[in-house]
Amino acid sequence: MQTSKIQNVARIILGLFLAFAGVSHLTFNREEFAAQVPKWLPLGSDFTVIASGMVEISLGLALIFWVRKKKWVGLAAAIFFVLVFPGNIAQYVNKVDAFGLNTDKLRLIRLFFQPVLIIWALWSTNALKRRKIN
Repeated sequence: MQTSKIQNVARIILGLFLAFAGVSHLTFNREEFAAQVPKWLPLGSDFTVIASGMVEISLGLALIFWVRKKKWVGLAAAIFFVLVFPGNIAQYVNKVDAFGLNTDKLRLIRLFFQPVLIIWALWSTNALKRRKIN
């Protein structure tokens, strides 16, 4: 099944968002992202921020340019959003102020946006649609 023009625009917007977020991991938002890394993660916050930023840039560019494999990229992006969700939970549970999320209410509201990103990645790439077998 082919994707619609709306899905293609949504895929490109998500790709731009991811690439921008990845660049911000490596530059001006590095400390903000480091504050979200769960303390139990054994990799160290700086390594985690750099690695996740590089993955975000790669996924973002792949969503935009690797159209032939968009279903696989969409699935990979959705998995990435699942894998980084513990950081959002840690920010809420540990009451970490970052990105202007300085109240429990704001940090809780943010948790509900992660499923939106997962669905966005899957929908905009038709990642869950099966191919017709002739």
